[in-house]
Amino acid sequence: MKRIDRRPSKSIDGIRYKAGMPMPFGATVLDDDVVNFSVYSKYATSCTLVLFHYGDAEPYAEILIPEDCHVGSVYAIMVFDLDWENVEYGYRFDGPYDLRNGFCFDKTKVVLDPYAKLVSGHEKWHTRQYPQHSLFEFRGRIIREDYEWEGDRQLNTPFKDLVIYEVHVRGYTCDPSSGVKNRGTFAGIVEKIPYLKELGVNCIEFMPLFEFEEFFPALPDEHCNYWGYSTCNYFSPKAGYAALGPMGLAADEMKNMVKMLHKNGIEVILDVVFNHTAEFGDGGEYISFRGVDNKTYYLMNPDGTYSNLSACGNTLNCNNPIVRNFILDSMRYWVSDYHIDGFRIDEAPIFARGQDGEPMMSPPLVESLKNDPILGKTKLISEGWDPAGLNTIGKFPHGWADWNPGVRDTLKRFAKGMAEYGPELTRRIEGSPDMFVGLSPDASVNYVTSHDGFTLYDTTAYNVAHNEGNSYTSPMDTDFDNCSWNCGVEGETDDPQVLALRRRQMKNIMTILMLSRGVPMFWAGDEFANTQYGNNNAFSSDSKISWLDWNRLEEFRDVFEYVRRLIAFRKAHPVIRRDEFFVEHNSSGYPELSWHGERPWEFDRNQPFLTFAFMYSEPAQDFGTDGDSFIYCAYNSHWEDHTFELPIIPEGMSWRMVLSSADETFSRCGERVDGNVWLQSRSCVVLEAVRG
Repeated sequence: MKRIDRRPSKSIDGIRYKAGMPMPFGATVLDDDVVNFSVYSKYATSCTLVLFHYGDAEPYAEILIPEDCHVGSVYAIMVFDLDWENVEYGYRFDGPYDLRNGFCFDKTKVVLDPYAKLVSGHEKWHTRQYPQHSLFEFRGRIIREDYEWEGDRQLNTPFKDLVIYEVHVRGYTCDPSSGVKNRGTFAGIVEKIPYLKELGVNCIEFMPLFEFEEFFPALPDEHCNYWGYSTCNYFSPKAGYAALGPMGLAADEMKNMVKMLHKNGIEVILDVVFNHTAEFGDGGEYISFRGVDNKTYYLMNPDGTYSNLSACGNTLNCNNPIVRNFILDSMRYWVSDYHIDGFRIDEAPIFARGQDGEPMMSPPLVESLKNDPILGKTKLISEGWDPAGLNTIGKFPHGWADWNPGVRDTLKRFAKGMAEYGPELTRRIEGSPDMFVGLSPDASVNYVTSHDGFTLYDTTAYNVAHNEGNSYTSPMDTDFDNCSWNCGVEGETDDPQVLALRRRQMKNIMTILMLSRGVPMFWAGDEFANTQYGNNNAFSSDSKISWLDWNRLEEFRDVFEYVRRLIAFRKAHPVIRRDEFFVEHNSSGYPELSWHGERPWEFDRNQPFLTFAFMYSEPAQDFGTDGDSFIYCAYNSHWEDHTFELPIIPEGMSWRMVLSSADETFSRCGERVDGNVWLQSRSCVVLEAVRG
């Protein structure tokens, strides 16, 4: 370590300090008791570093950063003799207050460093350590980056080979039925790794786990911003997700979670919210960015109000060069210091908007991310729409992927018997070549369920949303098309026929999801029919509505086993995971992906239908497998039974049953199937042909 010159020029309240280093931003430990503080603000006229002893209501020192510590638009100061592990810090900024021109400096506010690597104040879930509207509710903490990774690195699993599992850190293990010691925490996720391995998923996409404001202004305190789409800081893990409490342990606990997931072959993708912050819009809180440099960080309207392209009160000015670099710095930090494998960008089209809020032809931020020296190989997934109407699905450069709501809506509608969606479903199974022109199937993240909308079970159990407990309404409550069908009874029932039909419908949907080209993703708990009791917008429900009920794993063990086998089957067959839009004949002499009706090769995929089949040919010569195989999936979405005649395959090969959604006991698995296969109403089968 470079020797620190300890000849400071000034002292205040017994604190010795001198001009610091402008880069890197944030609080950097230089020696055992020396910390460099650096913060950017273009329009501030002065900056004061405010230091607190951990847990104290009032600061023990305030250091007005002198002009000789001001380089360009950066305030940088080096502080000596600092017991940094027991310090909380923030800043006061002075400057103009002129909303019409975007300025709202207020030196009475102490605000959080945008580059703080840990945040205190909410270290226990949904609990304020400091009273609301206190001098400083969200405080920066200082950490040294010395975690022992034991050789861990990003897994770099090919994107086409992923099976993505969307998880809420708290909700996954918070219910007592989870059986873990550290419920609702990073450590609780680690305890569930044996289950994740049994299920077979190899990638977790975590809902937001940067430090966020869980107290939602529009709701009473008993409700909260449970989902986490309300970021306070983009460099610190959510302290309330740590099992071991305060004093810097959240960072190590999250790193341990990532390391343990990697050791078990599971990648980690973070859902990140760079489109807006927890400061909301006009009249919102001073937490960080508003007080540091409002005009730089946010898009403003000519009348001094906040642009609200995010529908969350404010919009980050993502293609401002300073904010663009801030976003890149954040993502680089999570990749380099937390070994994160990828990011899902919430409302990603905002990345394509310029400083006037209008769409850009070649947005610098989007281009930068895939060409960045650190982030160039990081997985990037876009939520390709924003509330202001910009849609970028299939329009970002090669290397980006998109959540594909076309799979969600089409498959749900077809499953409930809407024949007119059949033709579109065939395109979704192909990997959506109509949506990803010039790209590849793995640009499509295929999903039917996510945190938004109904769970898989609720898709089969409710016709309308039941959000009475939300204490808040939004378009999700009323305008959102759930594309669901309750199978004849709204909500819970003891009717065995209805329950059997719901089981088949869940399996039918998962079958198409897992056998389609593209990258499958599903919402945690769908594999055992978890329910939110008809709530399709549970963002504020920190309760049994949102927590997984692990008791249902035994009740719906057949659904779990079916999904587990589907995932294993997908992993075993590279033809399904091909990352090219290839449907021509391969070396087998058959089309690699072909379409069939109840009679083979007789099918018009451009007309409405309720019954269809598709077949993959997988020659060992093309895919490096142990032997040639054919995969055949027949799907009957009709309310009557149907019989399918099987395609003729090469001599010496025979069809075997892999899965039937109507077979709850799996008694038919491995059974030989000759000539024809009968399908019960609203059911599907998967067959495989091999030699011998």
